[in-house]
Amino acid sequence: MAAASSATSVHDFTVKDASGKDVDLSVYKGKVLLIVNVASQCGLTNSNYTELSQVYQKYKDQGLEILAFPCNQFGGQEPGTNEEIVEFACTRFKAEYPIFDKVDVNGKEVSPLYKFLKSSKGGLFGDSIKWNFSKFLVDKEGRVVDRYAPTTSPLSIEKDIKKLLGTS
Repeated sequence: MAAASSATSVHDFTVKDASGKDVDLSVYKGKVLLIVNVASQCGLTNSNYTELSQVYQKYKDQGLEILAFPCNQFGGQEPGTNEEIVEFACTRFKAEYPIFDKVDVNGKEVSPLYKFLKSSKGGLFGDSIKWNFSKFLVDKEGRVVDRYAPTTSPLSIEKDIKKLLGTS
């Protein structure tokens, strides 16, 4: 697995899915990715999960993939097991996009993927992810194009997604 420092794209990483299997992110070459750290018990949960599903339904056939990474680092708002998280997202919000293994997005145990995402696009507040539902938009080559705040509505970044898909 590539170290965040030597990686040139998101496609250089292998992550674990919710059932603990390795997923080589190069399987997403040629797709536009929206990578989001998610949580089940956050004030932003309903709006984000609802809109992520709407955006996914609209663009999945045109080459959009949403990669959701549960994270329990903000207010302990993702305490569940992977199974509980997947069930919550899929049952309550009809999430059809992949949900991965729970990760740390900040700190010593930060996931190498998140280290790379943050070094590619430091937020307004430097590198740290500030809260649940921070979003990274990644182009078909695996380069981080943009970073959005937790409060940014997924629907409001539709035009950026369309541009990368080449469907604007």
